[in-house]
Amino acid sequence: MHCVNGRVLKPELLDTLPAEEARHSLADLVRINKYFGGHSTLRELVEDNIPAGKAVSLLDVGAASGDMGRRLREWRPQAQVTSLDYIESHLADSTGPRVVADAFALPFAPRSFDYVFSSLFLHHFSDDQVVELLAGFGRIARRQVLVIDLWRHPLPYYFISKTRWLFGWNPVTVHDGAISVEAGFDPGELAELARRAGLASPRSRTFIPAFRIALSAGAL
Repeated sequence: MHCVNGRVLKPELLDTLPAEEARHSLADLVRINKYFGGHSTLRELVEDNIPAGKAVSLLDVGAASGDMGRRLREWRPQAQVTSLDYIESHLADSTGPRVVADAFALPFAPRSFDYVFSSLFLHHFSDDQVVELLAGFGRIARRQVLVIDLWRHPLPYYFISKTRWLFGWNPVTVHDGAISVEAGFDPGELAELARRAGLASPRSRTFIPAFRIALSAGAL
């Protein structure tokens, strides 16, 4: 792994595939979230930031299959979760309101949602693009911007390739897994990008063994 001291962005396969081929790797991502820390990280982020028993609205940007949105609805049944993705076929299995749109040009008025959330989305973009995205999230949010992304660390870098025969990961998942980690963040980097975006009081936290970073920050 050559990226411990800095992010490295390379093209990933998933977003270039026809719907049927992409479905298998999307299913792998759901498994990874369920069994290897994505859901547990989300649960803690929700418990820390979204009050129970209140009707709130949340926009899930880069929602893909809607897996994380489903968990949000499970833990906060009164929340209205809208799933947004650039690729319509990725949203085929998501539930609730769905929007096909560009995250860099969100089709919503300022302060349209209480929370704007993304999971495993920001690492696809350069630092300057991440700042632009977070600033857009902050304009749309009334309360907070919430983010989960990958911690750039050697253990998750090798995990998918070393366990492919045990768990039967799709070849696309194997290819994209290490590349995604190379493009991930350390917690200080992600918080600094949120500050550059103008978000208020960004806080980042790492989770082991999930090797995720959770970020929370106030809206603009």
